[in-house]
Amino acid sequence: MSEPLFTLSTSPARRVIGISMLLVLGAVSVFIALTRGHDSLFWQIFLLILGLAVLYQAEMMRRATALSLELYPDVLRDSAGQELARIDDIKELDRGTFSIKPSNGFTIVTHTSGQRSWAPGLWWRLGRRVGVGGVTSAPHCKAMAEMIEAMLRERDQADETG
Repeated sequence: MSEPLFTLSTSPARRVIGISMLLVLGAVSVFIALTRGHDSLFWQIFLLILGLAVLYQAEMMRRATALSLELYPDVLRDSAGQELARIDDIKELDRGTFSIKPSNGFTIVTHTSGQRSWAPGLWWRLGRRVGVGGVTSAPHCKAMAEMIEAMLRERDQADETG
């Protein structure tokens, strides 16, 4: 495959803050579960499971945010090769203030539904919607969205004339 037109990486500061917050929450939950006497065994088990789940989530986020998103003339994919959306399959791109999208990001609506998947802090896919953003830099994410919008306008104009 050729060189990407645009590469969207995570912001190092946002990545550290996001992972650190999850690690602290998980560690505190496990600590409280193991050290405090509880009236109910249920709450102790609940806190332990919650803490371990959050620690697992921090590891998932660490792995996912080590990747970047790459925009090619025909596809948006991550640096591991996972395809998020083909340009010719994109129906619309939503960057509105009140739209359902990741922080600092945008949502792509495709014509076809895809398999549910998630890279915490970087992107998610639910059915026909792909959310891009999270711990990414806001200006870089905006630039990628604008580039995709320009590609969609160019595609639509070519369809109208040809």
